[in-house]
Amino acid sequence: MAKQEGKPGTIALNKKARHDYFIEDRLEAGLALKGWEVKALRAGRMQLKEGYVLLKDGEAWLFGAHVAPLPTASTHEIADPTRSRKLLLHRRQIDSLVGAVERRGYTLVPLAVYWKDGRAKLEIGLARGKKQHDKRADSRERDWQREKARLMKHRR
Repeated sequence: MAKQEGKPGTIALNKKARHDYFIEDRLEAGLALKGWEVKALRAGRMQLKEGYVLLKDGEAWLFGAHVAPLPTASTHEIADPTRSRKLLLHRRQIDSLVGAVERRGYTLVPLAVYWKDGRAKLEIGLARGKKQHDKRADSRERDWQREKARLMKHRR
């Protein structure tokens, strides 16, 4: 798997999240990883498409994200590509997220995984789901912007 486009140091992007949700707030969390997972992330072998974040027992967890193990990685440990990974957040951050998710009906969505000072970080979005007509309106707006740019280019 090739490196994802975006900021330098980006490991994986969840483009589907921006299509399916209105992202209202962003938050950075650390990831508790095993050695073979860090090696796989350095090789850019992570997918967030099916990933989601859940809060349980006062902790945040990343579920469904797929880290493809390298064939040369650890032989003494069995690699589980879709295991749940603990997210490292401050207590106050978790408490505010619990309030938003339980009382106001928000969802936590993983947006991107990237390197920051040699550590893997996950960008979480506090999101509200889009309805079908919202997705159509976004698509229409994107098409119009593309068409407008094309017309302006031909005018010059």
